[in-house]
This record gives sequence, structure tokens and C-alpha cells, in this order.
Amino acid sequence: MLARNEPNLAAPSLSVRYRVADVTRWWTVSHLSLETKVCWKSLIGQMTNTYRTLPSPNRVHRNQTVKLTPTMNLLKLSLAAIPAAAALWAALPTAELQRAHVDGEGWTTLTLADFVNVNGDATPWREEDGVIHCTGRPVGGARSQRPYTNFEMVVEWKHETFAGNSGLFVWCPESAFTDLPPGTLPRSGIEVQVLDLGYETNWLKNKGEHSNWFTSHGDVFPVGASKMTAFTPAIEYSGEDGTPYKVGQPKSARSFPTQRLTRPHGEWNHYYIRAINGEVRLWVNGEEVNGGNQCQPASGYIALESEGSLMEYRNIRLRELP
Repeated sequence: MLARNEPNLAAPSLSVRYRVADVTRWWTVSHLSLETKVCWKSLIGQMTNTYRTLPSPNRVHRNQTVKLTPTMNLLKLSLAAIPAAAALWAALPTAELQRAHVDGEGWTTLTLADFVNVNGDATPWREEDGVIHCTGRPVGGARSQRPYTNFEMVVEWKHETFAGNSGLFVWCPESAFTDLPPGTLPRSGIEVQVLDLGYETNWLKNKGEHSNWFTSHGDVFPVGASKMTAFTPAIEYSGEDGTPYKVGQPKSARSFPTQRLTRPHGEWNHYYIRAINGEVRLWVNGEEVNGGNQCQPASGYIALESEGSLMEYRNIRLRELP
């Protein structure tokens, strides 16, 4: 679904990472909500400068005592800290955790049997060899068998057609589906956009300019009466020719991705979604890019859209959180 939304207030940064600054590599820790930085850059720089101040061996007599300056004492302490630092390094997540990483216990695999058709027509949906296929017609949706509050989930999705449009919802209230007529989409909830790159391409071709209100890279926004404070209500991107263009408005409720990582139709994309205490965060193909907080409601059903495009879903997994 592509939907313009009422304005809302901006929100703070969305990073949840460990950082080893001198190496400038980031590890994403999906279950934490605070940003913790382990910075060695200044330490290494001080050690390097200290080394340059050490007396040359040919200028120190055999029995001469070298007085330790404060800088040299720092080197002594720094060298003593190396074993502990090495242990800390070993304890950090591996390079694989630069990307959204799913492991541990408590994960449940969701199949088509875990969803209920909500528009009275099950025609769009079928499952074969672990892949959920959606014809996109008629328009409608399928919701989870029961509601969820705090959870994390992963889903792989693929558009089969150029400029395909779809989405998945979290925290849809019961009223979003009550007496929902055929050919309509859920009335409310928080939508995580599932849009093919061709949608933006067509907009640029037809309008002669980049879209200023949506992207194909994982927009997150409230639908209907639902509310959300966007992490990134406005952002500036660069076109293929390097020309900058802006998307969104400072008080928009729609949140835009900080990176453009969606793969084109015919290729699988990976979403990791974390929904906790009224906050939704989205990782696209391994990188955290978007989200929002102060969501209302902050509990409800998960839903998959059927919106006119051939779609495939696989490896849908969910883990409930406290």
C-alpha cells in the first residue's frame, strides 16, 4: 500500500549497534535498545605518539635509568591493557553480525496455515515447497491467527513483476478487518512497505522528477487511525546523476530509510522487523534503515497484503519477546 499520512513529530536516531571505532566496523545487536560504543581509536593514537617519544636505544647507556614520563606511563598502562582488550574483542559478535542476525531459541516458523484470509476470497494465496505465493488479485490481505505485542520477525520476499506493490502490517487492531469488503486493504496498523524498485522508476519516467513522498526501500508508516512518530520523516537522497532530491516533510508520520538497499524484482529481499513497546525498527537486507516509535496501537495482528502484484514470501519466522 502507498498511503499519504497525517503529519506527526520527528523522533531521535534509530541506531542499535556496538562500534569498534578504530576499525570502523559496526555490529548490529538486534535485541538491545541502547547504543554502546567501545572506542579504541584514541587509545591507539596515544600509544603511537608515545612510541615516538621513547629514547633511541643508542642514546641510553647500559646502566642509565630512563625516567618514565606521563606519556610513557600511558604506554605502560596501554600495553598492560592489551590482553583485556583482546578478550573484549573476542567477546564481540563476529563480522556476520554486521547484518541482521537471527539465532537462538524461541523462533517459530509461520506458514500460510498461520494466516487467516480477511477479505472473503482465498484465491490469491497458495503455499508450495515452503514458499507462499500471492497472485495479488483480488486485492485484500491475510492476517495472523492471533495478535502479538512484543516480537521480532524475519521474512524474505520477492516481487515477480516490475513495479510491484505490496506490504506487510504489524499491530493491526481487530477493527482493521471487521466487515472488510472484498477488494480492500486493512484499515489500520503500522505498514512496512514492500515495493519494487520499478515503482520509483515509473514515477520518475512519468513525472519527470523523483518522488517526494515514497521510496522503494522500506518506508514505515501508520495507516488509517493508527499513529507513529517517524524516525526519519524527511531525508535527502542523490539521483543516479548525483543530483540531490528530498523526500518527506519534517512533520510527516511516514518514515524513510537511511539506506537504499532493496533488490529488484526477481531477487529475494530480507526484512528483519523488531516491534517492542510501541517501537518498530526495520532492517533491509541486513542493515538497519528505518523505524518509528510511539505507535498506537502497540499490539495487534500481523498481516500480508495482496495488492495487485505477483508476490512470494518465504522463511517467515517470529519470536515473541517480553
